[in-house]
Amino acid sequence: QVQLVESGGGLVQPGGSLRLSCAASGTIFSINDMSWYRQAPGKQRELVAALAGGGSTNYADSVKGRFTISRDNAKNTVYLQMHSLKPEDTAVYYCNMDVSTWSTLSTHFWGQGTQVTVSS
Repeated sequence: QVQLVESGGGLVQPGGSLRLSCAASGTIFSINDMSWYRQAPGKQRELVAALAGGGSTNYADSVKGRFTISRDNAKNTVYLQMHSLKPEDTAVYYCNMDVSTWSTLSTHFWGQGTQVTVSS
């Protein structure tokens, strides 16, 4: 079984920074795409940033130039560095990974979510 554990959320003032981490554990053979989503109250979950196994990235227009997604393959971990945070960035942030194990191919797993609140 595969588990994704997120950390790094919290309360930050507008203009501040946070770094989210998401570490995968279990019987992992390889991880392809890694991504971050967020869901604000009353809204649908939306893609924030994605990092393909080949290294290409994709960002939501609302976070371009402020957020950076990166990965450490040796640690099976994906990061989301967030700068210049705005109140509208407030949401629960979820990581998602496309994981192949020794018995299954290409299954998407979700983290439990971490709350990010941007407020003065």
